[in-house]
Formats: sequence, C-alpha cells, structure tokens
Amino acid sequence: MKRQQKAPVGIALIISLGGFLMGFDASVISGVVKFIEPEFSLTKLQLGWAVSSLTLTSTLATLIAGPVSDRFGRRDVLKVAALLYAISAIWSAMATTFIGLVIARMIGGLGVGSSLIIAPMYIAELVSPKVRGKMVSLNQLNIVIGISVAFFSNYLILRWGKSGAPLAETLGVAANNWRWMLGVESLPAIFYLTALFFVPRSPRWLILKRKMSEAEIVLTRFNPERAPQLLEEISESLNKDVNSKRTNIFTLFKPALRNVLIIAVIIAIAQQISGINAVFFYAPMIFEQTGIGTDASFVQAILVGLTNLVFTLVAIWLIDRLGRKPLLLIGMGGIVVMMIVLGTGFKNATYTITNEASEQLEESGLPELKLLTGQTFTSELDFKTEVEKLIGAERLVKHNSLIISSAISINALMVLIGIIGFVAAFAVSLGPVMWVLFSELFPNAVRGMAISFVGFVNSTISFVVQLVFPWELANLGNATTFYIFGAFIFVGWFFVWAKLPETKGHSLEELEKRLVKS
Repeated sequence: MKRQQKAPVGIALIISLGGFLMGFDASVISGVVKFIEPEFSLTKLQLGWAVSSLTLTSTLATLIAGPVSDRFGRRDVLKVAALLYAISAIWSAMATTFIGLVIARMIGGLGVGSSLIIAPMYIAELVSPKVRGKMVSLNQLNIVIGISVAFFSNYLILRWGKSGAPLAETLGVAANNWRWMLGVESLPAIFYLTALFFVPRSPRWLILKRKMSEAEIVLTRFNPERAPQLLEEISESLNKDVNSKRTNIFTLFKPALRNVLIIAVIIAIAQQISGINAVFFYAPMIFEQTGIGTDASFVQAILVGLTNLVFTLVAIWLIDRLGRKPLLLIGMGGIVVMMIVLGTGFKNATYTITNEASEQLEESGLPELKLLTGQTFTSELDFKTEVEKLIGAERLVKHNSLIISSAISINALMVLIGIIGFVAAFAVSLGPVMWVLFSELFPNAVRGMAISFVGFVNSTISFVVQLVFPWELANLGNATTFYIFGAFIFVGWFFVWAKLPETKGHSLEELEKRLVKS
C-alpha cells in the first residue's frame, strides 16, 4: 500500500477510536446494574434511568453536534468529546449517590452523541468512494470492540475482586467493583484526546469554510494525482446551494430532501427498535434470567461482545462487495428469526422449587419460599409475583439470581443461540450499514445537520428502549418483550426491500445528483 493510501486509513483508525469509547461507555453499565440496584435501592424505572441517562444527553448531543462541527470543525468537536468521556469516567467511579452517578453518566452521554455523529462523517469526507464503506465501518468496528472490551473488563474486575489478591484487597476492588468498572474508561479517553492533536481537518469542511489552500494541502497529502479535480468537484457541489451558509433544520424537510430523509429516519428507528442496546446494556441481567448465575452470565456477555466483533468484521468485508441493501435484508431477516427463537425459549420455561432447592434457599436466609415447594409456574411473572408476596421486592432484587437458578427449567442453549444469533445478524447489517448510509445519503451542504437530526431520532428511540426495558421484563415478561422487538423489524424489512437505493461505489457528489431532487 502506497504512503498516500495509508495516510487516510491511519487517520480513520484514530478518528474511529471515538467509537471505541462510545461502545465501552455505553456497555460498561451492563456489569454495574446488578450492584447499583441494591446499593441505591432503585426501582425498575430508576434502574432504567441509570442506564438510559447517558443516552438522553447523547440524544441532545446528536442534535447539535453536526451544526457545531459545521461551524468549528469535526476535529475540535471530537476533542471536546474525548475530554467529556474522561470526566464522566472519573466522576462515575467516585459517585456516592444515585443522582451523582446519573449526572456523571449524562456528561459521558454528551461525548457519546458527539463522537457517534462526527466520527463517521469525518471519515466519509476524507476517504475515496472505493473504500468508504470499509473506512466508515471502522467506527462501528471500534464501537463493538469497545463493547467487547467493556464486557471483558467487567468480568476481569469481578474475578479480581473475588481472587483474594493482596493488591485487590488493598484497592477495595471487591467492595467497589462497579466503581472500578466505570473508572477504567478514563485511560483510553485520555489517549484519544492526545491522538486527535495529530489528525488534519476534514477537507470538505475546509472547503465549506472557503479555506481552499489548507483543503488542497490535505487532499494532496492523501490523493496527489486527483487533488485539483477533487477540490473542484467538492467546491462545485457546495456552490450549488447558494443558501448553504443559511441552512437550518427546516431545510431538511424541503421536497428535494424528503425521500432521503424518510429513508434515513426509518433506518434510524429500526436500528434501535430491534432492542440491540437492551441486549448490550443488560446482557448479564438477561442471562441471569436463565438461572446460570452471576459469573456465568458475565462470561456469556463476553461471548455476545465477541460475536458482535466477528460479524462486524464480516460486514466490513462485505459492505463494498455485496452492497448496503443486501446486507440489511439478510441481517434484518435474521433478527426476526432470532427474536422468535429467543422469545420461544423464555416462553417455554417453567419454575418449580423442589425440596432440595427449598433447603438451599432456607440456608441462604429465604425460609419463606418453602411455601412454594412443589408448585410449578409456567409464567415467570406469576412466579416472581408469588415470591415477592412472600419475601418482599427488596429481597427479591437482592437474591434474584439465586431464586431463579433454584427454580427455573429452561432450554438455556436456545436462549444463548437466540441472543448470539440476534447479535450476529445485527452486526452484519443494521450496526455498521446505518452509519455508512447516513454518511452517503445527504448532500455536502446539509450533511452535518442531517446526520445530527437522524442521529437524534436514533438516540431518542435508544433512550426509550433502555429506559423501559427493565420495566418490560418485570411487567410483560421476557418472551413478550423479545417478540415485540422482532415484530418491529419484520415491518422494517419490507420498507428496506421496497424503498432503499444502493449507494456503494458512488462518490458523495454522484449520490447527491442521483438522490436529491433539483
């Protein structure tokens, strides 16, 4: 690979580290929820708020990150995001109240929303059409690497705290394991902030700001043969909209952009209504519902992260070969099938406290559950309702893993296959493809604002899903919750099949001519 070809790849790798931090920051909470729920005596909605508060401010950040980056530059916005990640990690680890933890998570959300929008936009504006799908997908790859590292980090901290190692005892890892889980993120955040000082500004942003000399230097550095031609093409595209300097949110709703906006909004909704962040952010909680115990649930969460990573790599390999639309149709079809498998696995579960299990529960300080010995429940909701009547909601939360594992009879392998299959299908389709499409569908003059808007829609749906997921499990049950996710994606599949155009292999300027009406 020639030097000028390596340069944009190296810069794309640095920029996409924002995706790593986003994935880590968002998913590290999955290992924390089990410990903060009893520590702060949280209700199910409060627990959902602890998880989703990050997404709330992320949603707000996605709305303003694009316009702010249009004014100050993609690189500078990412520097601020990196600083916010570091502040959030340190504050979260030191939080002594539920409100303090939520505030710290919300600060991190501002970084998440900013990097979520700006990183793929910057990469798309830098690289050539032939590799744009792969390069933009690097951001999604780093997101899933961050998710996987968060799962693995949580497990290592959990095991380290239980190891009895002198250093772990000195540092109080066992007593403060969730604080360590949250705090370690400060290290990659500081590294990212430092690395951003070594990347150039986006050439298309420089042209938008009429900084032609600097833009030509950047273009020449990456593509010396075509730099003058690219400079002219990009300038021509931007000059077509004489009002580009005065664009606002209402510009997106003009007839010329209506088609691409509808497509982007539907894809944004579909990605989150699939329930992917419910699975990522509550993975150990979901696996505990199968009765495998805390440690095993953390191990299976690592498996989820690794699956996400492997199939994201598959998507990156296929996205510029097979195309965006085929990947979405294949992946979304797989999501529907796996949600049916997952829901059916939970639906067929039964709950019975045997004599042996009753004795174990009595030894663990739950003698009241003897009254349920021999009774079989076909509904998890009915079983938990009866248990709560006997021991109270607070003790049910505290001993939930023990009680479920003592009573449940379930095809745990079927549930594991359902979750792993769902994650694989998502990772090869809606995960990376959505952000590639966002970076391609909109014209240069409104790209920042447009991606912010559809990112706002995406994050809003994510916030709602995360907030209500614990409530859904407690009130609707596992099976119904996953069936609902599958039904939404079933509808989304038909929309993609009927309305989505293929965008691979075309320059951003060519796509503008093709998709945006005059």
